[in-house]
Amino acid sequence: MLEGKKVNLRVLGRDDYPLLMEWLNQPEIFGRYNPLHQVNMDDVGKIFTSPHELRSFIVENKEGAKVGFIDYFYVLHPASKQLEVGYSFIPSERGKGYGTEALEVMVDFVFLTQDTVRIQAQTDPRNLASQKVLQKAGFIKEGVLRKTFFIRGEWTDSWIYSVLREEWKGPRVLTA
Repeated sequence: MLEGKKVNLRVLGRDDYPLLMEWLNQPEIFGRYNPLHQVNMDDVGKIFTSPHELRSFIVENKEGAKVGFIDYFYVLHPASKQLEVGYSFIPSERGKGYGTEALEVMVDFVFLTQDTVRIQAQTDPRNLASQKVLQKAGFIKEGVLRKTFFIRGEWTDSWIYSVLREEWKGPRVLTA
């Protein structure tokens, strides 16, 4: 388990699949800036056991309540050594600093365990909350990727953010 001050990150296990299926099927969990999902248990198993190097973690607050998830994966290919992070939190737990700390813990973990030069994330230009999380965690906006996601009937742009290994200040949150 990766421990922070407000949250812990626990590797996603098979016993988490029912919760993930529930979350993936609720549009409000991903918010209005992400594609809609409708999955069954078989789909969830395929998503989290596929060979595309996805590493997923459940985010729990210090009372042990599951408040969201965060993952990282290779952008192009493992040889590229470029990783991307993604995260989502249940609506009632947003705005409590959990997202920022979960991302800081993930950045610490990735730079301490992976031979990567950059970690990136994409966000919808309208998603101000996600942009604040990224900036607080040390990510820098690099630019616009045009028409990257098909969301609720329209193609949307993404803003891409990154943090480079040499910009990383060293472990700030990871305590165990």
